[in-house]
Amino acid sequence: MGIGRFQRSPGTAEVVIDVPPVNAPDVAGWFELADAVLAAGREPEVRAVVLRAEGRGFCAGVDIKEIQAKGDEALVGVNRGCAAAFAAIYDCEVPVIAAVHGFCLGGGIGLVGNADVIVASDDATFGLPEVDRGALGAATHLARLVPQHRMRSMVYTATSATAAELHRYGSVLKVVSRDELVDAAYEVADAIAAKSPMIIRRAKESLNGIDPVDVKRSYRYEQGFTYELHVRGVADEQRQAFVEKREADTSK
Repeated sequence: MGIGRFQRSPGTAEVVIDVPPVNAPDVAGWFELADAVLAAGREPEVRAVVLRAEGRGFCAGVDIKEIQAKGDEALVGVNRGCAAAFAAIYDCEVPVIAAVHGFCLGGGIGLVGNADVIVASDDATFGLPEVDRGALGAATHLARLVPQHRMRSMVYTATSATAAELHRYGSVLKVVSRDELVDAAYEVADAIAAKSPMIIRRAKESLNGIDPVDVKRSYRYEQGFTYELHVRGVADEQRQAFVEKREADTSK
């Protein structure tokens, strides 16, 4: 369990998130994920990477209990770890295909939003509960999945969107049943892997080069507000309420 890297078919690497119970990696796990994705993309024979998860859902975000236990050290660490993991998917030398099932929340949105192609199971949901957790971030990546005003409503209300909705927007390529998800991701990956490896790598580099938003800088800007909320003490109440499974005091 943890972050695994495998190879199931020629030309395609697989990175798997397996962090029970809800795939919310700790600080070390986010850096491990970043390293695994970058390493997979550097392999000369790899032409596509499939990013998927085991368990109940794709990713529930960060380990809030770790932040509450360790304070500033963990918050700074997870901010840097998430930034590294999201950037690794964006900077991976080959296309990354995200296979999403169940919940995709918080940090999961950062991973998926930076992927090149997304396939999802019909039970997948996508959301940023950050406002309810005393944090901000990954709106940069959510804006790559849904239109601007839908993104804003999702951030303010902490509500989720379905895979079917994202498919209508064009950000999710395919919606399939849960048991078809991995095969659907590999169908896309294998189609990419059949192309010239040099051309595919240059295609990834060129598409990143024409992106209208610097996703790495934009996300780090968002993270500054998370730390401001932490310093002001507002975030601690939200996180502790989550840990204690109670309603948070929203008077501040």
